Amino acid sequence: MTTSVALFTRDLRVHDNPVLTAAHRTGDTVVPLFVVDRELVPDRCPPNRAHFLAAALAELDDELRAIGGRLVLRRGDVVDEVDRVVAETGAAGVHLAEDVSGYSRSRARRLREHLRDRDCRVDEHAATVTAVDPELLVPSTGRDHFSVFTPYFRRWTEAHRRKPLGKPRALTLPRIAGDPLPKPEDLCTGESSPHLAVGGETTGRKLLRDWLSGPLADYARLGDDLAADATSHLSPYLHFGCLSPAEVVHRVDMSTEGGQAFARQLAWRDFHHQHLAARPEAAWHDYRARQIRWRDDPRAVDAWRDGRTGYPIVDAGMRQLRAEGWMPNRARLITASFLTKSLRVHWRIGAAHFLHLLVDADLANNQLNWQWVAGTGTDTRPNRVLNPLRQAKRYDPDGDYVRRWIPELAHLEGPRIHLPWRADADYPAPIIDCVGM
Repeated sequence: MTTSVALFTRDLRVHDNPVLTAAHRTGDTVVPLFVVDRELVPDRCPPNRAHFLAAALAELDDELRAIGGRLVLRRGDVVDEVDRVVAETGAAGVHLAEDVSGYSRSRARRLREHLRDRDCRVDEHAATVTAVDPELLVPSTGRDHFSVFTPYFRRWTEAHRRKPLGKPRALTLPRIAGDPLPKPEDLCTGESSPHLAVGGETTGRKLLRDWLSGPLADYARLGDDLAADATSHLSPYLHFGCLSPAEVVHRVDMSTEGGQAFARQLAWRDFHHQHLAARPEAAWHDYRARQIRWRDDPRAVDAWRDGRTGYPIVDAGMRQLRAEGWMPNRARLITASFLTKSLRVHWRIGAAHFLHLLVDADLANNQLNWQWVAGTGTDTRPNRVLNPLRQAKRYDPDGDYVRRWIPELAHLEGPRIHLPWRADADYPAPIIDCVGM
């Protein structure tokens, strides 16, 4: 009998999973394997992501058991642990998702080198972490990636995408032992955000069904309305692969305004993955070098992190981030612009804070979104500044978003909440003057 290994990484699902499907097709028996990689856990796995990951692994195990399998969990160096599984089972092939980070590429390369002597094939599967293979869409100029989003999106909407794959009807496992599924405290130290979303494929698919059945229709109109809370909240499930981005795009009707607007956000995700694939150094270095005089201002950074800048629209976003490990895209843009454009603090400082708290943070989207805002990325208007007061007037005109996250200002009615210093409210004074900007 032939055995295949399905190595789960950022694809924690059984539906539309090219990795699991390929392992099932090529093996009489399949080992669904997840390695708690000592290179990532616990030092590089913040509490929010650790809690979400633990729940996602539990739901993945439930989904696998429903089709006759189970999740085989190991701890240690991922290459060493995969090698042990191959040795124990005589597996002829290992399947995993193609990913774009430097670490992911190094992992795949090491696996190939390590398993070559065992005559075990390693296959990476594209369009598992993204909706479209990052290498599929390239400009006619001969470059290896698009530098501007609009022409990329045009090609992305026209690109051929595979139809979603069904989950395997049944799996057969070889005899193999695994470790117990981890609890959050096994993966990290520290407390998670108090209102963190629950991870997992089962939960994610229910959220997706609910989103597609109604709220999506209003996304183009309400997606940036902070008080309406009208975004999908699906980004953590996409980050961990509890949902397939290819399946999500397939199920979205892009002929509608809401569907087109939502698909555009999914395309941004793929766009950033293409950039990181082509320019891995952009995770920590400027994509476009610019002569920006960054300021060293620890007190201002602390005020920003704590949601005490004196600008309620900024502070509300930062408090939501701390409470939920998540915030809507508009709040991310406002808070990031305030740090990099108003305070002139280096984007890497903000990106590191977001990486620590955001449950959906990955290098491609987090770092390159920060660079877009900071003016060192792909924005065609690198000098644009999102004035917090103008943003508040436009996206939280009645102050309901601020009122939700800053209860000490809840007594201020309507838009007065955005100018607490004019109402003599007991609130920190603005750390910088943005009124005249």
